[in-house]
Amino acid sequence: MSEITPGSDLSEVADQVSTQARTFLSTVTQVASGGMPGAELSLLVLASSDLLAAGARLAAIVDVVPKERYEPDAGPDTDLDPLREALSKMFDGFDDYTEVVDPVLSDDVGQASLSGDLACVAEALAKGLQHFDTGHELEALWWWQFSYFSLWGERAASALRVLQGLLAHVRLDVEDDVAAEAEYDALHS
Repeated sequence: MSEITPGSDLSEVADQVSTQARTFLSTVTQVASGGMPGAELSLLVLASSDLLAAGARLAAIVDVVPKERYEPDAGPDTDLDPLREALSKMFDGFDDYTEVVDPVLSDDVGQASLSGDLACVAEALAKGLQHFDTGHELEALWWWQFSYFSLWGERAASALRVLQGLLAHVRLDVEDDVAAEAEYDALHS
């Protein structure tokens, strides 16, 4: 496979993934900064879902193979420790969770964290954006596809499951008297 030509299918996919990556990074950064009080879980569910849809597009295309068989240096890695720490503080008390490590091959369980998952996804996306922004679209597309299968797809899916579960608990776990009052109001309005 050679370079991506503007207007080609691969160029469209690269543009779509870069847009989705920027949206995810922006949302996670805004949420971590405390700039979205009360909407954190909903926004992260939306951003993660949209990003996973972009990952599904990457999974649906043929394997991307850059012309050069080495990864050009895209510059220094983005330091995501501040993001991870801010998310960890925000998720204090429910950051850590248990998951099945590989549901296809075993029933072994392991520990994970929302802050770690979201920062891991952000790091992989940021690295692809470095390639994309320096004009290496094919390299960016290869990186996003490879890291989707090997890293960020799984972490984003795990985070999404936990985020959706948390959001469901917030919305559904209410005191009986509050639920009864809401039911009464709904029936008599």
